Amino acid sequence: MSTRDSSATDPQVLAELGRLRDSIDNIDAAVVHMLAERFKCTQQVGHLKAAHQLPPADPSREAQQIARLRGLAESAKLDPAFAEKLLNFIISEVIRHHEQIADATDR
Repeated sequence: MSTRDSSATDPQVLAELGRLRDSIDNIDAAVVHMLAERFKCTQQVGHLKAAHQLPPADPSREAQQIARLRGLAESAKLDPAFAEKLLNFIISEVIRHHEQIADATDR
C-alpha cells in the first residue's frame, strides 16, 4: 500500500474529501441518535412484555421485520444481506435487553 503525502494532493481534492467526511460524520451522528431512540422504544416494549409475561423474542415479528428491511434496502440500493445482518445484530441486542428486563421483573 502506498502512503502518499497529502501535502502533494490537489487542494480541491482535499476540500472535497473533507466535505464528504463531514457529511459522513453527520450521518453517523444521526444513526447513533436514531438507534438511541429505537432502543428507548424497545425498552418500553420489554417492560410491557415482562409485565404481561410475554416472551422476550418474537420470531414471527422478527421475520416480518427482516423481510421488510430487506425490501427497503433493495429500494434504497443497499445490499439487503448487509441490512439483514445489521437488523439481526440489533434484534439480538433488543432480545438481550428484554431478557434482562424480564429477569429483573421476576425478582
